[in-house]
Amino acid sequence: AVVRSRRRIARHRTASWAQIAPLRISQSALRQRFDDDPDVANADAAPQRGELRFFAGGGAWLVLGARDMMAAPGVALFYGTWFWGMALLLGWVFQARPEYTMSFASGCLLVGPFMAMGLYDISRRREAGLAPALADSLTCWERHLGSMGMLVLVLIVLELLWGRASLVVFAVFFNTGMPSTTGVLQAVFNPENWSFVAVYSAVGGVFAALVFSTSVVSIPMILDRDTDALTAGITSIRVVLENPLTMLLWGALITLLVGASLWAGSVALVLVGPLLGHASWHAYRAAVQRVPAAAMQPELA
Repeated sequence: AVVRSRRRIARHRTASWAQIAPLRISQSALRQRFDDDPDVANADAAPQRGELRFFAGGGAWLVLGARDMMAAPGVALFYGTWFWGMALLLGWVFQARPEYTMSFASGCLLVGPFMAMGLYDISRRREAGLAPALADSLTCWERHLGSMGMLVLVLIVLELLWGRASLVVFAVFFNTGMPSTTGVLQAVFNPENWSFVAVYSAVGGVFAALVFSTSVVSIPMILDRDTDALTAGITSIRVVLENPLTMLLWGALITLLVGASLWAGSVALVLVGPLLGHASWHAYRAAVQRVPAAAMQPELA
């Protein structure tokens, strides 16, 4: 490739090599310039968080996500089909073993962001001016295996605790045995069981908030900055704590769109899933200061 490039330059150049020579820079000098550049030098420092405004940014995140979808429709269809398959499996679990529905749903919340990492990679490449590619998105996690593995472990622990807590709630309120699918529906919509619904919703809400707070920024941040899982998780939680209303509304919007897709027919997730994946990347971009382009180009090259 270097030889071919030199031949092209030789065919089209209008200046002699002697005239071009003063413009050359050695690798050591280039590294010194990067070290002296405060933006590049601080690329691996503690990330700077920005203040979020949901009504000013939430709609824009969805619009930018839709643009990323249209730029790579094949990739969006691939990941959307996987989201649809997860929804179909969730429906089967609810009908066959309703007591495990919350546990499996937490598993979907665990797997979903990691599938969306491929969508994050597509959005990131478009920002860098590179062509999106499905193959690259499927392997984007390889460079961050250590950090992703640690974060997966944390989320798995939360998911197991969530599933155990939901089983305890069922056991306390249904001491005659686990109800069938019909029994669950009757329990949920029966005004006499308001205490069960309240406790079940509260327990699920606490664990959902923990999973959301830990992963909403951490996963795209690991992809973007190749940071460690602890820093990414702490940054994600701090973003949520510093912008509680915005992140609450963003989480509610995600829940609403996913819930509406499941209610209207899970096939809608083929579109909604990739849309939320791309939009979540832009939410991360609004929350955490961007890494300078010079620092991220070597990984994307």
